[in-house]
Amino acid sequence: MIPRLPLVMFVLYNGAVVSGAFLVPYLFFMVIAGMPLFYMELALGQYNREGAAGVWKICPLFKGVGFTVILISLYVGFYYNVIIAWALFYLFSSFSGELPWIHCNNTWNSPNCSDLNSTLLNDTYKTTPALEYFERGVLHLHESSGIDDLGLPRWQLTSCLAVVIVVLYFSLWKGVKTSGKVVWITATMPYVVLTVLLLRGVTLPGAIDGIKAYLSVDFLRLCDAQVWIEAATQICFSLGVGFGVLIAFSSYNKFSNNCYRDAIITSSINSLTSFFSGFVIFSFLGYMSHKHNVALDKVATDGPGLVFIIYPEAIATLPGSSVWAVIFFIMLLTLGIDSAMGGMESVITGLIDEFKFLHKHRELFTLFIVVSTFLISLSCVTNGGIYVFTLLDHFAAGTSILFGVLIEAIGIAWFYGEAECCSCMCGEADVEMIGQRPGLYWRLCWKFVSPCFLLFMVVVSFATFNPPKYGSYYFPTWATMVGWCLSISSMIMVPLYAFYKFCSLPGSFCDVSISYSAICKTLCQDESSQATLTSIVLYTKAVMKQLHSNKVEYRIINSL
Repeated sequence: MIPRLPLVMFVLYNGAVVSGAFLVPYLFFMVIAGMPLFYMELALGQYNREGAAGVWKICPLFKGVGFTVILISLYVGFYYNVIIAWALFYLFSSFSGELPWIHCNNTWNSPNCSDLNSTLLNDTYKTTPALEYFERGVLHLHESSGIDDLGLPRWQLTSCLAVVIVVLYFSLWKGVKTSGKVVWITATMPYVVLTVLLLRGVTLPGAIDGIKAYLSVDFLRLCDAQVWIEAATQICFSLGVGFGVLIAFSSYNKFSNNCYRDAIITSSINSLTSFFSGFVIFSFLGYMSHKHNVALDKVATDGPGLVFIIYPEAIATLPGSSVWAVIFFIMLLTLGIDSAMGGMESVITGLIDEFKFLHKHRELFTLFIVVSTFLISLSCVTNGGIYVFTLLDHFAAGTSILFGVLIEAIGIAWFYGEAECCSCMCGEADVEMIGQRPGLYWRLCWKFVSPCFLLFMVVVSFATFNPPKYGSYYFPTWATMVGWCLSISSMIMVPLYAFYKFCSLPGSFCDVSISYSAICKTLCQDESSQATLTSIVLYTKAVMKQLHSNKVEYRIINSL
């Protein structure tokens, strides 16, 4: 598996909700849902040698889940690539003797701008140079009145977005042959940069106060449903659960690869990295709080503000600020490219494995996907593009990703587990792949704990829905409706495909259900059927093991 660090990006991107109050539900969900589902998806992809859609040949009724996660990954790519484009723009701007967000004497500044040396976080009517650089110098937000007044794409951001798309294409066009090499840089560079930033951050005045705030737990915040929803959603983002990424990448593993070991090591490293990155972030937030003499919660902002306003402002006050800015935005670029590669690979592998004729045209199909993503992302680099970005961020992978993982867990643990109780269960698959059966903890989580937790979080996310907003701008009703349509468009694939599957089979609904149940019952009770089925499976897997790691050959055998 390719290690990914999107939670670091999330800590930077949604810093306002990250504190001790966030770490409690995050670690809780990691244990009862994150790690079990991570392990389940690794085993599922490695065992079936298919992408997110094709893997559901084990239970065709739930194949819509595969298309759901593919759509979610595609939607996230529409705006995630824009974050990378912003980081690239800032990186280019950092190669200067003086950073452009230090002073207020630029053409984009307004009369309300006040230099960094002033204490203005308590002043509602004043703005910082860093804020105005992001909103007026980069986004040109002042030239838009709302989401219904987007304007044309900005050529500077469009150029950065095009560079990002080109890098993604040449990282993905040959599959894991190219992405596996690129990831050695994109996955290791952030560790180096985070360590350098931490060593600098802890030496700043006020850093200790920020770290204390990071480690303290505000139990009143634990009563806020939004904190739990954010933690649950971030488990999916952090580990890649529900995006089809794990299934796609694990489908390239050798059949005998120890996916249990990979699940434990990768998820543990991910959580430790996330915890480590929190010290980096809050050391600088504590520094900014000390500098402006305001409370920490007045410094941290949600949305892209922390990464593109607060952090650049903090870096601008350091000696050699241009060097620190270059280091910081290189880290963001490598993090972004790494995560974007995973999301795009999920889409490409999932569709190629489902529609076999695309295997011969992977390069062209990859080009089609990335160019389509680029064209839709252009709406996010207009004058009012931040509104489109916020809408996509709010609806593309919130409730829908929790719903997708819920249906996936139910399909695997209950339907697939019952229908294939004689063989091909997750437990039986692991016996063949790694030589040991999953313990009671894993089976309980797959069967009961994880589905119940996910069902509860889906219900809570619907019940506590808050309309999107950016700063003081509240989205009109029609925009919220468009957002819900986007979210529902992915979730509806589950019932639509199930309905299609029932309609395409001969006989009535009851006939199909009775026949399906009868087959399962017969396989579970008839010893001769069990022996025959087990023999076929074991023979097939023995042949597969002789084919080494060639994915195409594996899939030929799997399709027999």
